Amino acid sequence: MTDYTGIPPLLADMAGMFAEMDRSERIQTLIDMGDKFKPVPADVASKPYPETALVPHCESEAFVFSETQPDGTLKFYFDVLNPQGISAKATAVVLDRTLSGAPLEQIVRVPADIVYDLFGRELSMGKNMGLTGMVNMCKAAAIRRMKEIGNG
Repeated sequence: MTDYTGIPPLLADMAGMFAEMDRSERIQTLIDMGDKFKPVPADVASKPYPETALVPHCESEAFVFSETQPDGTLKFYFDVLNPQGISAKATAVVLDRTLSGAPLEQIVRVPADIVYDLFGRELSMGKNMGLTGMVNMCKAAAIRRMKEIGNG
């Protein structure tokens, strides 16, 4: 299990919860979360999306966007172009719920391998690369924001 010290508490709690689930329970919960996915609103980004927002190595053509909030935190938005991209959609829901509004310093501490605690060790290499890429893009956005405000 991953060390969750210093990461957003909501993500730590969620990852710990998923890590305790058996495989079938975890799969069903992630499918249910994927069903709650909402693509990025048009006032944040519209198609065609910039290549800079494309998650590298993601089989589902996922995109990550962020906006700075009045309190200096980030709000994350996602789109997943593959309608069958349930894992990417579930990851988007998890990341939005747990990283949006979190302190930037906590976001940059999120270990990329947290996707294993969410999805289990059965992930294919391709899925792992894409989902890890989503986490890494959120971390990169937090690092950019920290540099903008002089904290990075």
